Amino acid sequence: MSKEHESGMSVIVKTITRLTVGLIFLFGIYILVHGHVSPGGGFAGGVIIALSFVHLMLAYGKEVSFKKLPRAVVHFFESFGALMFLGIALLGFTSGYFFINFISKGQPFKLFSAGIIPLCNIAISLKVGAGLFAIFLALVLLKFEAEKRK
Repeated sequence: MSKEHESGMSVIVKTITRLTVGLIFLFGIYILVHGHVSPGGGFAGGVIIALSFVHLMLAYGKEVSFKKLPRAVVHFFESFGALMFLGIALLGFTSGYFFINFISKGQPFKLFSAGIIPLCNIAISLKVGAGLFAIFLALVLLKFEAEKRK
């Protein structure tokens, strides 16, 4: 048996995870992208996207999920989300105010109709999703450290 089959949960859980994790990820992206025209947005989309990676970790174990999404990548996306949000806010200063809309608004109730709000939603989802997954990683690593000491 390979190392991947030894860790994690049963074959049934792994099969269901393989079938559903992509759908969960896509639903998170849908909630993120449509956040300015329907309920949702950056925070909700980021939480759903993070939960797709948490789902992978629960089903396959920490070794497999560290291969799919290393800690350095999580830290990069969290930092990039914060810098992107700050950059959007500072670009508003070019027009005189913090967070002023500097992109055309378009037609109401269309996907590209909100100016800088979709960009802010993307930045927030990166920050929230990566931060939530990093918290989950820290809790998992603390659990394994506590088990080693026993």
